[in-house]
Amino acid sequence: MNATLVVGIDVSKQYLDVALGSDDPRPFRVPNSPDGIKRLLQRLREREVALIVLEATGGWERPVLRALLEAQHPAARVAPGRVRYFARSIGLLAKTDRLDARVLALYGERTSPSPTVLPSAERQRLEALVSRRAQLIDMRTAERNRLGVTENEQIRQSIADHLDWLGEQIRQVEKDIEAVIAEVEELQAQREILESVPGVGIVTVSVLLAKMPELGKVNRKQIAALAGLAPFNRDSGHKRGKRYIQGGRSDVRSVLYMAALSAIRFNPILRAFYKRLEEKGKPFKVAIVAVMRKLLTILNAMVASRQLWRATV
Repeated sequence: MNATLVVGIDVSKQYLDVALGSDDPRPFRVPNSPDGIKRLLQRLREREVALIVLEATGGWERPVLRALLEAQHPAARVAPGRVRYFARSIGLLAKTDRLDARVLALYGERTSPSPTVLPSAERQRLEALVSRRAQLIDMRTAERNRLGVTENEQIRQSIADHLDWLGEQIRQVEKDIEAVIAEVEELQAQREILESVPGVGIVTVSVLLAKMPELGKVNRKQIAALAGLAPFNRDSGHKRGKRYIQGGRSDVRSVLYMAALSAIRFNPILRAFYKRLEEKGKPFKVAIVAVMRKLLTILNAMVASRQLWRATV
């Protein structure tokens, strides 16, 4: 008999609220801790589970998601915005942790999201380092902004010292990122492919390797949608609205934006593509997003075929 039960887990810093199906009258709660996750796994062993759905909550979901996947439970991490839109679309406006768990189960029953794939230990380490680098860059930017408006000399010196420390930390994390990539044959091979494209540097490569493990494994439309670069229609009747992008992985889009700016200067294929859009009167924002999408689809095809860059690609 095939399992049909879809479980919803509402994750917070302190607790995991678990609904065994969308009609579960009494969702249960366990601490979001190693002991609580162990108790959750014990409860799930008693049931035949088809899918477990939980939201991305800024990292608080990672320990339970990893434990579920390691225990061979099919678990899908979904975007919170999509779940809230889904709840509103069916008239569920109230919000509590236990109700949210039932909504997540219902979302899984109705939409059948694809289970998340557990990345290798090396990719998990790479993702952690890439995320840490982004945090340090944000801190450095904030401190530089403070330095620009601070007049007190003692505080200026404090900020300057902190900036020096942040610079050292960023350089060390970047060395660690390169070391992880160099240690893994697959990652090193993909790095060589990606870096062969004019305009693509190690920062773009490291983010793509860490945050886009689907690269080379899905088609061009799917990879664009995952990055939030797939255009959505806004048509109604005879009206044809402007296409727009939304959702996806903002950290991936950020590095692709910088790579696209470089590519329209140094990459002959993408420079010519951008010029054609410019000649058609496309606004800069529209044209650069199109370049980002084309760059990503090129990278996706190259990784899939294991081919280095060629000017005729």
